[in-house]
Amino acid sequence: MPRELVGAIHELPLLAAPYSPWETVVTEKLIFEISSPGRRCVRLPEVDVPERPLEELLPLKLRRVNQPRLPEVSELDVVRHFTRLSQLNYCIDTNFYPLGSCTMKYNPKIHEDVARLDGFKRLHPYQPYGQVQGILQLQFEFIDMLKKVCGLPAFSLQPSAGAHAELLGMMIVRAYYEKKGEARNKIIIPDSAHGTNPASAALCGFDVLEVKSNRQGTVDINALMDAMSPDVAALMITNPNTLGIFEKEITEICRILHEAGALVYCDGANMNALLGRMRPGDMGIDLLHLNLHKTFTGPHGGGGPGSGPLGVVESLRPFLPVPTIELKHGTYMLNYNLPDSVGRVRPYYGNIGVIIKAYSYILAIGKEGLPRVSEAAVINANYLKTKLAKYYDIPYPEGCLHEFVISARRQKELGVTTLDIAKRLLDYGFYAPTIYFPLIVEEALMIEPTETESRETLDAFADALIKIAEEAENDPELVKGAPHNTPVGRLDEVKAARKPDVRWGFS
Repeated sequence: MPRELVGAIHELPLLAAPYSPWETVVTEKLIFEISSPGRRCVRLPEVDVPERPLEELLPLKLRRVNQPRLPEVSELDVVRHFTRLSQLNYCIDTNFYPLGSCTMKYNPKIHEDVARLDGFKRLHPYQPYGQVQGILQLQFEFIDMLKKVCGLPAFSLQPSAGAHAELLGMMIVRAYYEKKGEARNKIIIPDSAHGTNPASAALCGFDVLEVKSNRQGTVDINALMDAMSPDVAALMITNPNTLGIFEKEITEICRILHEAGALVYCDGANMNALLGRMRPGDMGIDLLHLNLHKTFTGPHGGGGPGSGPLGVVESLRPFLPVPTIELKHGTYMLNYNLPDSVGRVRPYYGNIGVIIKAYSYILAIGKEGLPRVSEAAVINANYLKTKLAKYYDIPYPEGCLHEFVISARRQKELGVTTLDIAKRLLDYGFYAPTIYFPLIVEEALMIEPTETESRETLDAFADALIKIAEEAENDPELVKGAPHNTPVGRLDEVKAARKPDVRWGFS
């Protein structure tokens, strides 16, 4: 593997060994354990207005019976405590997120700086369009970029994330057939699809039909043909799919749907594999969403913020949300005159901060840089897959694109599960890959290195997984009891989710 091609986009200086966020701080007491009676952060000035009894201000039913138990700490205690806690956070600026289907790439800080420019952050979304020509121009130009990258003639920037765009897409599909007077109520979805796909279809009142994958991990054409009927409104497909495999028969799939009068929706979560090399619109896709916070590097750790632009073919343009941005006589204007529109799906015009970062990312990468992104992402994934092939089962051994799935079936025979391996990775300072997804792979680990990681990082991550595979053979109890070096040991995930203790210390 040519070293210069691995991690070709952003070479970052890294430690020889992976950095663990809990190497320097092993434990941190609760703020209540630091508390000391009588200690204060601030002293309030004497009251200089007439005092009134509390009962005159609040009725009895709104007053506490007992005083809340609050920690008594100094300002320095508070600062040091929460600073130490922040140092326990795992983030892309300290280490590697191999989360399959999430595309957790590094976000260059220059894009954050651009989004924080005064000219952007001081705008108000309800200013008259004549006062906000700059931001309207940016969105107009960004939509034009997405059209060229994706091969689709129209986009809406309103959706807040991929699942939100799926919902919008299904709303448009329903409105499209209602306009045509056709009662189509079924959506076909492959068994390797993202879980949000059937949820989005069901929310819009569609019945979901699942089609199986074949031995190569792609859509079984015969199963698709069997599922077709006059009731089918659309197929929702991800390409490359969640196994990291390109759907080689995508044009045939689109032909089958189109000949039946149905549409094809493409989940663009894996667009990072296609940038600058293939356009979904050229494959026959009718609707496509993008995840700006994945493919175009808006950071999305902690659940947000996101942005999920939706692109459509010309026949679906009238159903896009209002307002659309148009250029007339040299002025950018907002057009609300779309009588067939499904209406707004979000206040204002989308998550503008994420859109600005994605716009600056495309300008920085340039037309020539986009194919280098997908090239490096694919090379990195195949490099990792090859290194791990001797130690884990590879259910689909043919070449992958930007991500791949391995299985811990052989480790499970030794009593070590995928969850155990994920927990053990924490001891090595790595965030675990996506696990137990897609559901069609037993004991799945779904790994996506992205293009921004260097070969040293990939080697360190592979070495950790290889070491864990050896531990599963020689000392399985070590892996089953992991993590051992983190501030908190293994939690009962079900209890933590269903019975979280979030009111400790309060009466």
